[in-house]
Amino acid sequence: QVQLVESGGGSVQAGGSLRLSCVASGPTYHSVYYFCMGWFRQTPGKEREAIGAVYNGGADSVKGRFTVSRDNDKNTVYLEIDNLEPEDTAMYYCAAGSLCSTTTGISYWGQGTQVTVSS
Repeated sequence: QVQLVESGGGSVQAGGSLRLSCVASGPTYHSVYYFCMGWFRQTPGKEREAIGAVYNGGADSVKGRFTVSRDNDKNTVYLEIDNLEPEDTAMYYCAAGSLCSTTTGISYWGQGTQVTVSS
């Protein structure tokens, strides 16, 4: 059973940057269920949305202010958010699965870490 543990959330000022980390543990590192690691976020009343992911052997994901990178030696995936905006306030979830662009492709979830951005 893969376990994902996030860290790095908290309260930050708008315009700042933040890096979230997610460490994976468990015996299924090479399983198809662990083919990608990435990040989602969710706000109350809304669906969980994909931010980005890194697939085995693939490149980092860069989408605007969001960069997802992966250190396989440390079984860790990172999410860096630049120029934070109040709209980035959400619960951020680490995820691992076979297709990290949709919740249906995720086999494992972290417990979530809250990010609150104040203006």
